[in-house]
Amino acid sequence: MIESKKPMASLGDTAHRFKQQAGEQAASLVQSGMVIGLGTGSTAIFATRRVAARIHSGDLSGIVAIATSRASETAARCLGIPMLTDDIPREIDLTIDGADEVDPAMNLIKGGGGALLREKIVAQASRREIIVVDAGKLSPRLGTHWLLPVEVLEFGWRSQLRLLESLGAIVTPRIADDNLYRTDQGNIILDSRFGPIPDPTGLAGKLEAHAGLVGHGLFIGLASDVIVAGEAGIRHLHRGVEQAVD
Repeated sequence: MIESKKPMASLGDTAHRFKQQAGEQAASLVQSGMVIGLGTGSTAIFATRRVAARIHSGDLSGIVAIATSRASETAARCLGIPMLTDDIPREIDLTIDGADEVDPAMNLIKGGGGALLREKIVAQASRREIIVVDAGKLSPRLGTHWLLPVEVLEFGWRSQLRLLESLGAIVTPRIADDNLYRTDQGNIILDSRFGPIPDPTGLAGKLEAHAGLVGHGLFIGLASDVIVAGEAGIRHLHRGVEQAVD
């Protein structure tokens, strides 16, 4: 007898469901009158849609948002969410965003979608940074499963590539449509594979010391909450304290 296998689509459907659960759980934390940050990516969009649905149902009022990318801003405006100007004139109460990798200390690698610089600016301007992920994004050490995106100016970008190589990375310039990928700021991304990173804080400091390197995907100590959805249900990590969500 030939054993039947689950179609690949079912695996995708499962991941889709977990992302939706995490995003919608985070959206339940939004309260009327808040200034909120709207993240970028396939998990954060579920939070954005849920916030919009709550606004239209009358469950939320007085909400205004700032987006971490042009793509998320376009989605939010299409959903009817009022938006702040890009200069962020008000403090952000909470931001809901995704991540590519999360370690046990709630440090992150972000930037797979190319929005790492704006995402970090918004995170640092937020009282509370809520990260939403499916369980596959959890990792024993940053860099184990994901490379590190580094955003650099076009001027001198090959010197930044050599710097990253000197720090032990295998570096690949990100390409889109046969050209160098451009961020919303017009910069270049160098995807840097370090492998498991023993000292993310130390590496972040080295990267931040170099002119021309304008952003990196190491988010150290910025997440106040991580909401994880998986086969075991939904878990809410809050500064190292885990609780199950009914």
